[in-house]
Amino acid sequence: MSARSDDEDFDLGISLESVAAIVDAARAVQETEESGAVEREEEDEEGLDAEDDENMDEDALRAFIADLNEDEQASLIALAWIGRGDYTGEEFEEARNLAKERNVRDPAEYLLGIDMLGDMLEEGLSELGLSLEDSD
Repeated sequence: MSARSDDEDFDLGISLESVAAIVDAARAVQETEESGAVEREEEDEEGLDAEDDENMDEDALRAFIADLNEDEQASLIALAWIGRGDYTGEEFEEARNLAKERNVRDPAEYLLGIDMLGDMLEEGLSELGLSLEDSD
């Protein structure tokens, strides 16, 4: 874990509150996908409407990420990369710059395609010496 002194001026590029909201929503969506897949299959077979609140959660998360500016989206991608071990906390700027350069066509789609996105983002924050509790 990277040590960060409190008086060090570090620009994450996105508010911790936004990251915390995305982590919570991503975990809820992933949990729903894992636990609800069988239920949705059963609903489809029974002819019930499979469009439910869980899908609205994912749509809201996609919209939230899409509404972020390019720097915020790049910061999220960099956090995810750090969280899954592609980069270290010390390489945050490099990861964020690469995310900007790659200019992912649909950042929300890309991020939601990362397994355990919420955990990856939280781990990325941890590598930077930050915590979701700091957002309170």
